[in-house]
Amino acid sequence: MGEGLIGGEGFAVDASVIEADASRFARVEGDEIDWTEKQRASRPVREYLAALDGEVSPTNPDRKPKAMSPTDPAAAWTTRGRHKVMFGYSLNYLIDMEKAIIVDVEATPTRITKEVDATETMITRTQERFQLKPDYIAGDVAYGTAEMLGWLVGHGIDPHIPVWDKGKRDDGTFSREDFRYDRQEDRYICPNGKELKQSRLAGRIAKAKPPKDGLLRYRASKGDCDRCDLKMRCCPKEGARKVLRSVHEEARDHTRALMESEAYGQSRVRRKKIETLFGEAKRNLALTRLRLRGLAGAKDEFLLTATVQNLKRLAKHSTIPPPRPICA
Repeated sequence: MGEGLIGGEGFAVDASVIEADASRFARVEGDEIDWTEKQRASRPVREYLAALDGEVSPTNPDRKPKAMSPTDPAAAWTTRGRHKVMFGYSLNYLIDMEKAIIVDVEATPTRITKEVDATETMITRTQERFQLKPDYIAGDVAYGTAEMLGWLVGHGIDPHIPVWDKGKRDDGTFSREDFRYDRQEDRYICPNGKELKQSRLAGRIAKAKPPKDGLLRYRASKGDCDRCDLKMRCCPKEGARKVLRSVHEEARDHTRALMESEAYGQSRVRRKKIETLFGEAKRNLALTRLRLRGLAGAKDEFLLTATVQNLKRLAKHSTIPPPRPICA
């Protein structure tokens, strides 16, 4: 920051999979292991069992692991690494796109939801440590979830990220984008001009709270659908059409508008600098397989690797000779 290598305007985020120090051949199917006293005495197992009872679990509560490592249970069983299947951790980088300086690093088990959650952690930590808050952040579609976009827009950061949209249908029927949203009346208008009203849960408390899955449901009248000439193109297998709307839909709309801007196109190119850093870490610094076990071990190795990469850039910058004066 003192040398002016950090612009502070645009950040990029991404993750790369690093193989854990855990054999893919010595695994236990499922998510349950009958731990022996000897296994419980090892640091990776102790950390894993303690994390299960903590606020941030190493596993996803909605999806149990398909396999676990008895020596490094926090590592995730994944198909995204250099082997077809292996145990791995994700190296998460948050970089300033000006000179590809790493401003934060985080280790997570190789699960997409954990990688996305790490983005909030790194941005918040960077702001607290260095008073750095980007105007915009670039990432791939994995970071384009409604919750992530809502968090970024809510914190005044423009997402230069493709929107993760599952509302499009490929069976020939109308998609959500074919329905027009009326913000003033809080309703959708179908292609035939009929309205879809939001269906609410009973009770004042239930109405005041957002749904647990973050999706509002808008339903058409069955009578309107039964009489509609477009029913076979809209809801041929249902009595009435339903449209889902995220509670973060305004943030998604804001992001879609940004996708048409020139700045978004520039960010798509500049964010590829983060891939160069991952390649350097794996090829030049030999970070292909971890030497330490457990999430704490992964954090230590990732932090040291990022530090070395930043020091290399600082050294290169410091050895550039000043420009020669122009003689009169």
